Amino acid sequence: MKKLLSLENSLEAIAALITAGAALGVLQTFVIGKHFVIPTMVLLLAVLFGNLVRSGLRGQPWAKHILFWMFFLVAAHTFFALFWAAPARPGQFFGMAFYPVYGGVCIVTSLLCWQYAKRNRLFS
Repeated sequence: MKKLLSLENSLEAIAALITAGAALGVLQTFVIGKHFVIPTMVLLLAVLFGNLVRSGLRGQPWAKHILFWMFFLVAAHTFFALFWAAPARPGQFFGMAFYPVYGGVCIVTSLLCWQYAKRNRLFS
């Protein structure tokens, strides 16, 4: 298995963290919260990202492309949110930290996507 903490597998590492968080969310809402519909939707997220991580670490190009485009959309979302979402809910939630948080996420995600595509030769 390839190293999970490398630029070649950076998006798999982030997706693995999302998978772990979603799995813990399923347990929390099912066991503690006694909800039965919400955990199945969170479980969908865990299964989707978990399979993308597994397939991406095995070097399957389709999984690497899907992960790239998902995180590219996150970068695009945070970029456009910097200009149009500040007065809306994210701006209200983060307050004065909105621009540093969203700007940081935008820059880090963009750089990771660029390096990920370059190292995995997704477009060559």
